[in-house]
Amino acid sequence: MRQFILRRLLMMVPTLLGASAVIFFLFALTPGDFVDGNYMLTEARSRELKALYGLDQPVLQRYLTWLGQLLHGDLGFSLQYQIPVTQLLDQYLWHSFLLSLTVLLLYWGLSLAIGISSALRPYSWYDRLVTLAVFAAMSFPVFFLCLLLIKWFAVDLQWLPVGGMQSTGSEATGLARIGEIALHMVLPVLALVMLQSGSLTRYVRASMLEALRLDCVRTARAKGLKERTVILRHALRNALLPLITLLGLELPGLFSGAIITEKLFNWPGVGHIHVDSLAARDYPVLMGFTLFLAVLTIVGNLLADILYAAVDPRVRLR
Repeated sequence: MRQFILRRLLMMVPTLLGASAVIFFLFALTPGDFVDGNYMLTEARSRELKALYGLDQPVLQRYLTWLGQLLHGDLGFSLQYQIPVTQLLDQYLWHSFLLSLTVLLLYWGLSLAIGISSALRPYSWYDRLVTLAVFAAMSFPVFFLCLLLIKWFAVDLQWLPVGGMQSTGSEATGLARIGEIALHMVLPVLALVMLQSGSLTRYVRASMLEALRLDCVRTARAKGLKERTVILRHALRNALLPLITLLGLELPGLFSGAIITEKLFNWPGVGHIHVDSLAARDYPVLMGFTLFLAVLTIVGNLLADILYAAVDPRVRLR
């Protein structure tokens, strides 16, 4: 196991180097930049700003400069917000993490419970109703569902706030602040859980149906084990194997947030600033955040491999 982890960590170095090159040249070769997008600047001022930010240098030289900054933990400087990218992400990243972690726990818990119960009663009325509800939730466009929830619960019923993380001008602290944030999270969390739990529920159901047909499950039942033990210790453990890959890829999703949902609910996360940075062509922010997601994706794949070995004793990592 140690040799496997060490080898994978060493392989991350060229992988991250290649990812950094792809990310940088993808944005650097895109026509236009932050200075070109500001039509209020004179030509002389534009040349001055490009020289100041190094945008007039050759692309390869700019990449080597950016790579050298990365080795020192510097993701660059945001041209739109006029602060370092690391400081900007630190301000908004944890808001997205809070929202995404809550959504992850809820929709994985619901999907496992509903998917397993549907697999235990296949093609019953319960299974058909769950299938109908799942496909109905998945069929809504994200922007339409968010606006519909805002209209129902925030405008018509006035039960919940329209958006934001706290009320305007709020100075609440302690438990009052936590309760206020939780109240503002209800609508975006509800929208994301409805949109994401559908496909995972179908994955869990299909995986559980396949696991229930395994010889080890039939043998466990023939030995007279309790049905609860058969389901939890034998069927569920085998059903989780295909889902581990999905769980490993959820790691970057914890920090990337939901761009459209955060924008519609005015949630102060990285999805919100991602849209603004894209519109302003603030490429240092986009490059830094994309590279951060690439690192999380590689780490997520490593964790998925380790979890495979923990769940399935037949898998040996060498």
